[in-house]
Amino acid sequence: MRKDVLIVDDEPAIRRLLVGALDRVGLGHIEATTAGEALRLAGGSQQPAVALLDLGLPDRDGLEIVPQLAAMGLAIIVLTARDATEEKVAALDLGADDFVTKPFDSAELLARVRSALRRKGGTSSDPQKRSFEGGSIDRGTHTVLIAGALAPLTPREFDLLWALAERPGRVMTHTALLETVWGPAHRDDLDYLRVAIRSLRKKIEADPSRPTLVMNEPGIGYRLASPGDVQGTRSHTVRAAKNT
Repeated sequence: MRKDVLIVDDEPAIRRLLVGALDRVGLGHIEATTAGEALRLAGGSQQPAVALLDLGLPDRDGLEIVPQLAAMGLAIIVLTARDATEEKVAALDLGADDFVTKPFDSAELLARVRSALRRKGGTSSDPQKRSFEGGSIDRGTHTVLIAGALAPLTPREFDLLWALAERPGRVMTHTALLETVWGPAHRDDLDYLRVAIRSLRKKIEADPSRPTLVMNEPGIGYRLASPGDVQGTRSHTVRAAKNT
């Protein structure tokens, strides 16, 4: 029988908290206390879709098994210390989908889990089209619609939005975005990214000063709100903009 969530944490108190939160919303779960057990359960008959992964495991560093869990098809939400920015970036670059900082709010955690489960079950069958909270992007026609209206993006802005839309709801690090959109030679040119994000927000956000589509993860990167994302809104008014 399939279980929704694999809990990987060696602290009994944390596991009890996670189990209680998942039970309240009817999500099935299995538990592992070591990296080795996590890999065995991830590849077993219960086929979990999401892993809640603590990085401080007794047998191995949790970062070491992120690529293996990702290769098995699990969405990975890392549970990490509040100030461990480098740890979060490393996990995301290795294939993690998201992170929740400790101590965490149960409602936020459940929202992240539900978002990951939606993404696992809602992959688009058309590789040229992607949907996100409030809009859609079509690579075939090179068009972006926000609340049904055409958004006039430059080629660079389009490529940036496409990179984010390929992973809606997931954090993309600054480095990953720069390498994807500008190329490896510009992996450290953070100002390029900041300027492009600012311009993109002016064209797709109802209020660019309070973005609800392109969300910032300070010191880490950006995420695009996915359909039904707790951070997104249900309706947006396109801000008037001219091609630049």
